[in-house]
Amino acid sequence: MEGGPFDRDETSGPNKPLKDLAWGLASRGVAVLRFDKVTYAHREMVTAPGFTMTGEYVPYAVAAVRLLRRRPEVDPARVFVVGHSMGGKVAPRVAVAEEYVAGLVIMAGDTQPMHRAAVRVVRYLASVSPRSIPEGAVEGIVEQAAMADSPDLSPSTPATALPFGLPASYWLDLRDYDPVATAVAVDRPMLILQGGRDYQVTVADDLTGWRAGLAHRPDVTIRVYDADNHLFFPGDGVSTPEEYEVAQHVDPAVVEDLAEWLVAERRVVAEL
Repeated sequence: MEGGPFDRDETSGPNKPLKDLAWGLASRGVAVLRFDKVTYAHREMVTAPGFTMTGEYVPYAVAAVRLLRRRPEVDPARVFVVGHSMGGKVAPRVAVAEEYVAGLVIMAGDTQPMHRAAVRVVRYLASVSPRSIPEGAVEGIVEQAAMADSPDLSPSTPATALPFGLPASYWLDLRDYDPVATAVAVDRPMLILQGGRDYQVTVADDLTGWRAGLAHRPDVTIRVYDADNHLFFPGDGVSTPEEYEVAQHVDPAVVEDLAEWLVAERRVVAEL
């Protein structure tokens, strides 16, 4: 699931990409468990002292896996985790925390540090969709990202000085986490999917990390969908935020490929 307080459908305007995936997988015989993010159910957590990416995702994903493994109709050895965007980034940490995760599907998982990606994305949007960027936003995010990168960052650094208003604890946790190195140490199969038109998580800035770190792994499959954006909606031309305001659905090829990879082992999915 993406960064931010998303529901179980990952509702983005009129679109519900995780619902698309869940229905697509279920129609092909794969059981799916989805859940609202804790920051959606309890929005006050975002500003709580000590809030971290790990705390936002890992305990709840682990609980979902354990719930599925207790279901009588589920083979407890075939429970996989599917994560999109930041959910993909954190998925390897879930597998480290829960030994019974059978494998991972990482969809548009970022490997570039998030504060640096924020600068890249804001600069991109300022060039292709300037009306979507308030005056001074680029300079502001550059300054905040520099603080997130700074050796002076400490738990007492105010959230107002940091990207997205997230507390220092969140950025300190992110700085200590290398998703690729963590994935390398996870000895379980992985499917990594990426949209070619994605400007939030990109082939050049993020997929290169997965490719470089996991190239030696025969149990890792990587696929790029050239026409797809961050939500795996197909299109053409330069991708902009306006795309997300039009009702559409996840690329059928993505659903089919994901289902085939999972069904091959009759797997069960916990989505985050």
